[in-house]
Amino acid sequence: MSAKNETTIFFLSLLITLGLLGIGIWWLKDKIWLKTTNNQELQERISFGEKSFLKSNSVAKKEAIAALKAGNFPQAVSNLETALQLQKNDPEALIFLNNARIGSKKSYAIATCLPLGTDVNGSLEILRGIAQAQNEINAAGGIKGIPLKVGIANDDNNPEIAKQIAKVLVENEQILGVVGHFTSDVTLAAGTVYTSGKLVAISPTSTSVKISNFSPYVFRTVPNDFIAARALAKYMVENLRQKNVAVFFNSESGYSQSLKSEFVSSVSLEGGQVFNEFDFSQPDFSAAKSVDQAAKEGAKVLMLASDTNTLDKALQVVQLNQKRFHLLAGDDVYTLKTLEIGREQAAGMVLAVAWHIDAFPKSNFLRQSRKLWGADVSWRTALSYDATIALIEALKINPTRAGVQKALLAPNFSPTGASGSIRFLLSGDRNAFVQLVKIIPRNPSRSGTGFDFVPISLLAAKKSFN
Repeated sequence: MSAKNETTIFFLSLLITLGLLGIGIWWLKDKIWLKTTNNQELQERISFGEKSFLKSNSVAKKEAIAALKAGNFPQAVSNLETALQLQKNDPEALIFLNNARIGSKKSYAIATCLPLGTDVNGSLEILRGIAQAQNEINAAGGIKGIPLKVGIANDDNNPEIAKQIAKVLVENEQILGVVGHFTSDVTLAAGTVYTSGKLVAISPTSTSVKISNFSPYVFRTVPNDFIAARALAKYMVENLRQKNVAVFFNSESGYSQSLKSEFVSSVSLEGGQVFNEFDFSQPDFSAAKSVDQAAKEGAKVLMLASDTNTLDKALQVVQLNQKRFHLLAGDDVYTLKTLEIGREQAAGMVLAVAWHIDAFPKSNFLRQSRKLWGADVSWRTALSYDATIALIEALKINPTRAGVQKALLAPNFSPTGASGSIRFLLSGDRNAFVQLVKIIPRNPSRSGTGFDFVPISLLAAKKSFN
């Protein structure tokens, strides 16, 4: 081979090598950039006051966010106090205010993970309970003199996003506990990360039986679906004196599946029979056809085990039922929307919930919540308050991650929350019971719709008195 050819081959090889090297560097750079971008996106989902997750026209709140981002805590405090005077029922603003008052001083930190991008109303209900607990402990001087700081994270009710956020929280050693997540599927997904990171998470709203004994680091303040299902089945047989029921559920929701399965088992134990199961998630689901089929098969009761994503379909069933059958439902149907849309057709429906405001008329929690928000609160607010109180009391005993987990499982751990004593079983479940409530017409109504959820126990007591 000539020297000229050898030189040509050498330069060609060099060009190919440099080209491949360049592609490799570009690929590596791209991967690093993607990793950085993902971290930035995750950081945008977590805030101690540097960003807001709620749409607001409040100039004072926007200025407060800017001040917090710049580290100007006195200015942020002033702006947030003004913002809350104009809109007192904003729990995010109250949390940010308490964080701003702490500033750069020593504090204990917890976080909450909520579907702020997909379920604003549900998230606000939970934030009000957390904000109230934080406000009370800091106003009382903190946890043995050290104030509580709260971070807010938006997981969009997405299991994968929740797992990524959980990883960020685990890696942040300042976070000593988490209130969340919202749905059972998301709690289970994120729970694997909390378990490996040995960080406690307490859900105020996840009820699936799969969470029981799932992890020594995953707790909940809401009773599980077994308890709710048993109460509804027992009521159907003993009070409604009916044994034939059709069940509506969403097979794509862990919560809905759990409640449906537990209810079917409970009905069998009570001597009843489930005539059919209708899946909201099926492409060909028809509320009209399903109700008609249930009627033809002899059902006398319709059980709505719907989740948040299928509430609209459940309300279609309510409307098309035309009060032909008795209606039962789980706690996800306990919303203002049910009263607004269901109205007269929903009257008489019985639901199982963890807490009701009328059952605790003299509680300190109730007095303080009305003072803070200028309105009555829901079971989600009460149970998130209890979750936060549990973390606060555990931090008083031992302000470390390991200490919090150990305190929650201690036999003598029993702080008082909105719904009574907070005690956890070794399974992570709370030792608690559910309340059955009925939708009744009432004027004036607390909801403003002409209909309210009222505890059956109170209705029975009133009937007995009369």
